[in-house]
Amino acid sequence: MLKFDEQKQIDSVNGALALRPEIEKVVDEIQNRGFDAIFFIGIGGTWASSMQVEVYMRGRSSIPVYVENAAEFLTTGNKRFTKDSIVIFSSVTGSTSEMVKAVDKAHEIGAKVFGFIDKPEAPMVKQCDWCISYPMNEQLKFYMVANRLMYNNGEFPEYDKYNAEMEAHLAQALVDVEKEADPWAAEFASRKYEYFKAHPDMPHYFVGSGNQWGATYSYAMCYWEEQMWIRTKSITCPEFFHGMLEIVEAETPVTLFIGEDEQRPLAERVKNFLPRICKNYTIIDTKDYELKGISEEFRGSISHLVMHAVNNRVDAHMEAELCHPLEIRRYYRQLDY
Repeated sequence: MLKFDEQKQIDSVNGALALRPEIEKVVDEIQNRGFDAIFFIGIGGTWASSMQVEVYMRGRSSIPVYVENAAEFLTTGNKRFTKDSIVIFSSVTGSTSEMVKAVDKAHEIGAKVFGFIDKPEAPMVKQCDWCISYPMNEQLKFYMVANRLMYNNGEFPEYDKYNAEMEAHLAQALVDVEKEADPWAAEFASRKYEYFKAHPDMPHYFVGSGNQWGATYSYAMCYWEEQMWIRTKSITCPEFFHGMLEIVEAETPVTLFIGEDEQRPLAERVKNFLPRICKNYTIIDTKDYELKGISEEFRGSISHLVMHAVNNRVDAHMEAELCHPLEIRRYYRQLDY
């Protein structure tokens, strides 16, 4: 097993969960003052996290919630975005050019902005009407916002029970997932590396839906492409059957992410199809992990976090197989573009 700092992971998640009073204060103020819509705006991985929280709320809440890619928001705009809208975003550095400009544009229109910025000293903090600075745990912070919005809107009566379980058990449960997944991740990484050496130009296909779609998209692009320099393609489970299925052959490398939210049946349809054609597929199912202390009814809401925990171990073993530190970039933030 590749060791990792379990206590650091636990402290990180518990630290994010401890932000709940701050998040509640901001969300309550936003809802008390009123708004016409919530816009989660992001770029790259933060756009993927925004997609996850939007699909989470879509089937649960009547609150108008939209996702905007920051670069598209700058060029195309959105007629539904007004001076009464609320922007929610997350940034690690607080310096991503598209996000800086998008927040400026939001303020020009007259909207208010709630930011999560990892670095409290980042200049972008001053662009926010409300800002909370705490490193990592972006998806968890977004879901905490969503849960409070829905609770205040009378759509989440289990709010107190949910938070009690998460605050008591989530951090340890995710560490337990990493520990359990590690031997499998070592084998998976070894197999993928051998395939990559033999077929360097073959893309690796990642498939997912629901709150796994943001995970699928960002994992393929931000991790395998950006960090490992391995070609990938990501596709949603329903769209798999409208194009991609025609190019799947016996040796095509396909990895399917299956979560436990409402769109699980869409992933199960792909799961049932793959063995009929392909012998080089992998299924990662969050249902395979215990998540001690988390009720069945709440498991779907953290499926994306479970998948992230599994993929943390894949990343560690892929880094070892590739002999390639994942923080190295060839072009990203290395050139002007």
